[in-house]
Amino acid sequence: MAEVTLAVENVVKSGLAASYTGSLSTSNTYFVRNNGRVILHFKKAGAGDCTVTVQTPKQVAGLDVAENTLTVPATTGDKFAGPFPPSVFNDANGDLKFTLSEITGLTVAVLGI
Repeated sequence: MAEVTLAVENVVKSGLAASYTGSLSTSNTYFVRNNGRVILHFKKAGAGDCTVTVQTPKQVAGLDVAENTLTVPATTGDKFAGPFPPSVFNDANGDLKFTLSEITGLTVAVLGI
């Protein structure tokens, strides 16, 4: 399992032509520097739904906070997720982490707002 860092692209008033990362892997954990103003945009053109699991290292009263999951539908999937409050979603290094269940035809852009 590899740890892959994805760069945040900031949305600006004049517009942003976002860069989408493909060639994703179900065995990787993806890291994103999260300041609380990060949005993940997933597009899915391939068969099979993808479950995105965003890790939550936070605990409340000694109990783990449930991980955040979302489904990107097969073929025409187009999902935005976020923003992610750092106090719930960031690890000790200030990173948000997510994993993927199915990557056929899947791309992601990491947007800063």
